[in-house]
Amino acid sequence: MDEASKKIVNHKIVTVEKLREIIGGLPRKKSVIMCHGTFDIVHPGHVRHLLYAKSKADLLIASLTCDDHIKKANFRPFVPEDLRAINLAALEIVDYVIVDREPTPLKNITMLQPDYFAKGYEYGSTGLPPKTQEEKNAVEAYGGQIIFTPGDIVYSSSHIIESFPPNLSTEKLIMLLDAEGISFKDLHHAVDAMKGVKVHVVGDTIIDSYTHTTLIGGMTKTPTMSVRFEEKQDFVGGAGIVAKHINAAGADVTFSTVLGVDALGDFALDDLTKAGVKCLPIKDKTRPTINKNAIIAGTYHLLKIDTLDNRSISEEIVRKLSDQIVEAKPEIVVFSDFRHGMFNRDTIGPLTAAIPEGIMKIADSQVASRWGNILEFQGFDLITPNEREARFALGDQDSVVRPLGLELYRRANCKLLILKMGERGLLTYRGMPKAEEDVRAFFAVDTFCQNVVDAVGAGDALLAYASLALKVTGKAVIASVLGSVAAALACEQEGNVPIGPDDVHARLNLIESHVNYG
Repeated sequence: MDEASKKIVNHKIVTVEKLREIIGGLPRKKSVIMCHGTFDIVHPGHVRHLLYAKSKADLLIASLTCDDHIKKANFRPFVPEDLRAINLAALEIVDYVIVDREPTPLKNITMLQPDYFAKGYEYGSTGLPPKTQEEKNAVEAYGGQIIFTPGDIVYSSSHIIESFPPNLSTEKLIMLLDAEGISFKDLHHAVDAMKGVKVHVVGDTIIDSYTHTTLIGGMTKTPTMSVRFEEKQDFVGGAGIVAKHINAAGADVTFSTVLGVDALGDFALDDLTKAGVKCLPIKDKTRPTINKNAIIAGTYHLLKIDTLDNRSISEEIVRKLSDQIVEAKPEIVVFSDFRHGMFNRDTIGPLTAAIPEGIMKIADSQVASRWGNILEFQGFDLITPNEREARFALGDQDSVVRPLGLELYRRANCKLLILKMGERGLLTYRGMPKAEEDVRAFFAVDTFCQNVVDAVGAGDALLAYASLALKVTGKAVIASVLGSVAAALACEQEGNVPIGPDDVHARLNLIESHVNYG
């Protein structure tokens, strides 16, 4: 949007207090009608509703529910409140737009006292719902009138979003960056500033194997598939790839892990050392190096074979890890937990206590099909669970995502929570809503992925870049955007391949070109 358009649109978007001054109290020279709703996607039904309302009064106020009070479906609102406000303000028929911070419009109805309050046809066609009756009572209490607009065209925002969700990632990003005073130059500078940051990664090393085959056929007597072996590729994964991502970003990385005394353990050490990661391996003869072998035929994953021992590490190994954490003297400690023995209710306490005062603490607990709980990492600067892990931690399968994440944020007592939502992007929580002006306690960032090839390692890349960005800028938005960009890049290639700063710069340039329409 150009500056002239911004000026026109922003002139219409006002606070309730300012609008009260503008329209005055009853009786007034110019009649006022008010419409209220979510307006998640402004569709023809909304336009007809607003047109009819405008025909009944001199001034039309469009009131929209703020993000914090929308609890329809799992991933709503689809469009954030500031962009929804602009969509309404851009309509010539709309004179003023307000964002309602209350769960219902009752307080604003009483304060503004519009001459008319307009509702859609569906709210009055079969008897008034209880909430509509409350609105009617509030309007009539000061002598106003509620009117119902014709129902000749009825659309559902929910149906449109669920059936044909529009791609608004660029628009949402522009609004978020503008609201925070952040430019693409700031994002590029943050990537460059990651060089040399001292990071200590602690966690489970996993060797991810990809066994590629060609399908031959099936047995005639048993339901057994027959495949021909083509090749096998091994990648360092788990906390190991987190360390490699952070190292690739230019940071100074130390990595503490537990490995078996076997060939895969040697492979992991050799690979990490060649990448430039300083390894502090603790060898455990009683357990194998963790291996997860995916059997692939063409583009289909047929089977995964895991070789592992999830027993808790010994007290002696906990002591050794604690000593390494104390002696490393990093700026950031990252606990990368895959629940394969290093982290559990008995080890998390002493390992966390070993982190020196003033060091940034970050944790990611990928429980997958195992037991584990991100809430065991209390008081951290950043945690990065996905939706499933959040539901597991809270024992909540029913709540929609936004309040679910807010409850996890409260319970974890963390400074920042990035809730990963796969193809839906992420939600970031960075502060409790304390006052009306605190409107950005959470925000969304859509995915920047163009073509998903292998999404398994996306969270590791996000963890790496979000951690570094948070350290060098202190800004939740920059950490979230760069983490999301790194996750997108990781999704677009098979296997665990470290994401470097050149990759991130290139994707940021591509996104910026879309913002500027090439």
